[in-house]
Amino acid sequence: MSVLIFASILVLVDQISKKLVVEFLKGEPPVVVIENFLNFFYLENRGAAFGIMQNARAFFLVITVVIVIVILYILLKNYKKSSAIFKLSLGLILGGAIGNFIDRVRLHYVVDFISVRIFGFDFAVFNLADSFVVVGTILLMIMVLFYDNPEKRINNE
Repeated sequence: MSVLIFASILVLVDQISKKLVVEFLKGEPPVVVIENFLNFFYLENRGAAFGIMQNARAFFLVITVVIVIVILYILLKNYKKSSAIFKLSLGLILGGAIGNFIDRVRLHYVVDFISVRIFGFDFAVFNLADSFVVVGTILLMIMVLFYDNPEKRINNE
């Protein structure tokens, strides 16, 4: 199943990026990539986005297992009739979820390292797995809202 291969590659890329961050950025000053916009630095996140729900590791582990099982069930049940964008979005979400799950199991926290400043405001520090989940979710929402919307299908028939 190509979605599982894609998700596995994303997990590998995520874990390699985090290994490099630990090796080269832990205990070091931030690396400025683009002045006043993009920095890389080491951060241990024991919560969720924006640092909410600190130390709720068991909750995140259970939720991730449930999400992975649901995605795998959906893929197995509907693989042949699913669109490429649907498979892509689920692959991104799956890869990102598993990437952060590995950190939570192995380290008891998630390694974050990408810091973005937009219009003078610091955005939450995140990692590649987070990006995969967000992009996958946005693609899924776009697909559902504009392309696979039952109301739209009824109105166009």
